[in-house]
Amino acid sequence: MMRSFFKKMTGSRLRPAMGRRRLFACLLLMRWLLPGAAAQAPPAAPEVVVVGGGLSGTFAALQAARLGASVLLLEETPWLGGMLTAAGVSAIDGNHRLPSGLWGEFRDSLYARYGGPAAVETGWVSNTLFEPAVAQEILRNMVAATPRISLQPEAQLLTLQRQGTGWEGVFLQKNQRHAFRCRVLVEATEQGDWLRALGVPRDLGMDSRAASGEAFAPAEANDIVQDLTYVAILKDYGPGADRTIPRPRGYDPDAFRCCCETADPSQKNSSLIDCARMLSYGRLPNGKYMINWPNCGNDIYLQLADTTPDERRRLLEAAKLHTLRFVYFMQHELGYRQLGIAEGEFPTSDGLPLIPYYREAARIRGLVRLTVNHLLRPFDQPEALYRTGIAVGDYPIDHHHKKNPAAPAIDFINIKTPSFNLPLGALIPPDFPNLIAAEKSISVSNIVNGASRLQPVIMGIGQAAGALAALAVQLGVPTAEVPVRLVQASLLQQGAYLMPYIDVPVTDFHFSDIQQIGATGIIKGVGVPYKWANQTWFYPEWPVSEFELLDGLRPWYPQLAQRRDASGMRLRPPYLLSLLSAVRPGLTQTELTTVWQEAGFGDVLPDHHAFNRLEAAVLVNRLLRPFDIPVDHRGHPLRVDVDGR
Repeated sequence: MMRSFFKKMTGSRLRPAMGRRRLFACLLLMRWLLPGAAAQAPPAAPEVVVVGGGLSGTFAALQAARLGASVLLLEETPWLGGMLTAAGVSAIDGNHRLPSGLWGEFRDSLYARYGGPAAVETGWVSNTLFEPAVAQEILRNMVAATPRISLQPEAQLLTLQRQGTGWEGVFLQKNQRHAFRCRVLVEATEQGDWLRALGVPRDLGMDSRAASGEAFAPAEANDIVQDLTYVAILKDYGPGADRTIPRPRGYDPDAFRCCCETADPSQKNSSLIDCARMLSYGRLPNGKYMINWPNCGNDIYLQLADTTPDERRRLLEAAKLHTLRFVYFMQHELGYRQLGIAEGEFPTSDGLPLIPYYREAARIRGLVRLTVNHLLRPFDQPEALYRTGIAVGDYPIDHHHKKNPAAPAIDFINIKTPSFNLPLGALIPPDFPNLIAAEKSISVSNIVNGASRLQPVIMGIGQAAGALAALAVQLGVPTAEVPVRLVQASLLQQGAYLMPYIDVPVTDFHFSDIQQIGATGIIKGVGVPYKWANQTWFYPEWPVSEFELLDGLRPWYPQLAQRRDASGMRLRPPYLLSLLSAVRPGLTQTELTTVWQEAGFGDVLPDHHAFNRLEAAVLVNRLLRPFDIPVDHRGHPLRVDVDGR
């Protein structure tokens, strides 16, 4: 049964064609045109419960439901989307050239809403900027158009505990208590509050050098987390308008003097950025501005771990006040009086976001832990975690610690990583069957969190969590026992990236082949640290040698372990056939040529043809199917079939 299910998931190499997105658009249109369905009570026995309708939670619910699971999605606020919407961080950081899965679908909806890519390239911090309320509406529509999701906004989870192999709990909504039981639980809250309540082992703050094995980590561990931010969305109300807010309590202009270089000659400082450029950092469509400025701006250090709800609310009021002081400084001291807090952007009395921008939470101790060593040298680690990738990111290590002088000095900017992927095992806490961690609570080191916390990565984490949850339900096994390759195959079917190859895009006919070969490491990509959008290239047109291919195949096929007949010469059909037939006895030149033709490479395959990396990858993938060989959560092969199938 497991094998047939795997073949079903991996057998077809679907191109992420526009037909799927057109179908989704048609479903949305039908929903707008047809009368709305009456509100229904939440199901008492959903198969999957997602706690937290933030960014990863929303995407987890979408993916689980699209794979056929019934999903209960609980969110404390009226909004979906978390940091992307409710926190106002409406500028996508990274993955512009990696539109993976649901992230690409969401971005297509933004393009359709605003009028194309150029319409959302409004600020210099990002290629995709938008109004939070618009993104919230798009996410709502995506959820509404997906059957089998019961969305329960403004719902407070009261109790949660194990029940046999699943979970049970009670939540409060509109003064009514609702009980539920489920098979799989996805914990996707902003701070991992229910992971803490359940007693899941976690790490908070900076890891020690000895514990993480990272040369960049401090010698001693500490509980210091990144600064958080209460974002403000300002609107330009036009020349002559004065939208200056009342002077906030405790206002001190000196706290913000170093935010930018002013026009006042006495305040000139060549190390500061121009104030107009600071403002255009987060310029949104329709004359709005996202104020999320770390340099003497509205970042603030707060330690919220282990606080009660009342203590957290009190501390966050201080964060709001700090942001209002910065807004007043911009209006009163910098002269931006026409910029006021955008009315109607958020359903709040003060016009500020519903929640702050949390950059960090305590991180579970998962089946595996991703460290910066895996990012820097993914192919040279004891664990081949890259083979288990379920989400990709290209943003560099970026930590905010300017508001906490006690934070050890770590040169995060100069940790030069290429683009990366995240391992499935980082979402799974041991000894907690059918519990999946998402959002910023996954098992990564503190340093890696500086890159894994960004929006597109969190979307990918959520989509993977949803796929894992749905497959656990379908197979009737605990989440830790769902085959890694099944989860990856499911994500590939949705146009998601497993490997961050920017030169073989999701629209490429051979996308799935290259992703699958990349996830085996038989032919490896090349990582390049590059500015603020790191890269990994597959280089499909590069030549491939006999030795390179044999060396890549050896870990998977013991039949090839003792072969020493490969040279550095270009790979050609006779030698390729000798390798393939050693794994699959009886494989003929005719079969090789047939696959060559089916892949669209040509009608004839002459013996003297020198293969490039793309051709070799596709032929090996389709004739040997190495991606079908199971791997454990560390990326090590579990078994090897005699015939390579």
